[in-house]
Amino acid sequence: MAKELDLTIIQGKTFKDILRWEIDPIVRKPITAIDLSTGCPRPTVAGHGIPTGWRVAAYNVAQPKEINAKNNPPRDSDYTPATVIDANTLELNKISAVGWKPYTSGGFVQWNTPKDLTDYTFRMKIKDRVGGNIIASTEAADSPLNTITITVDNVLKTITRTISATATAAMAKRTGTYDIEAVSGTGEVTLLAYGPVSIEREVTT
Repeated sequence: MAKELDLTIIQGKTFKDILRWEIDPIVRKPITAIDLSTGCPRPTVAGHGIPTGWRVAAYNVAQPKEINAKNNPPRDSDYTPATVIDANTLELNKISAVGWKPYTSGGFVQWNTPKDLTDYTFRMKIKDRVGGNIIASTEAADSPLNTITITVDNVLKTITRTISATATAAMAKRTGTYDIEAVSGTGEVTLLAYGPVSIEREVTT
C-alpha cells in the first residue's frame, strides 16, 4: 500500500532520503533474550533475516514491558528501525532502555516482508500541482529538470532519492506535490509514495 509522506527540500542543501518497500506477509519471530547493557534494547531473535534499518515492532514481552508496542497487534506508528548486530541480534537504538528491569520471558518481533527489488526501476516527479509544471524529475525527457537520482540497494532493500545542492538551489521557494513509482521488468507500475512538497529557503549559504 502506498504511503503518504511529506517532503521538505531546503534550497542549496542536498536532499537525500531512503524508502523501504514493505509488503505482506507480516513475519513474526520469538524473542528469547533482551540485552539492556548498551542503554537500548538488543532483542535476540534467532535467524531474523532482516536488513539493517528495517522497521520492526515488539509485543507480548512479559518484562521489560516498555519494549512492547502501544497497540496489540502493533499499528504502523508502533514500528521503529532496527540495527542488525548479527544474524540473531537486533538493536532498537531509537529506544532508551535506561531504568528498565531485566528480561524475563516471552515476546515477539514482527515486521513486513522486504520487497525483492530485482529488475525494478523507479521514477519520480515533483510538480507545482497535480497535472502542473515540473519542478524536478528522474526522467531524461524532462531535461534540464531531470535532477532526481534514485539508487537501489537490494541487499539493504533501500531506495535512495537524491537531489544535489546545486539543483535545490535553483528551485524557487514554493509548495508542490510528488509521487514515486516502481516499474517491474514486465512493465507493472506500483505507486510507492506520494504527498506534498515544501521548498524552503536556506539559512547558511
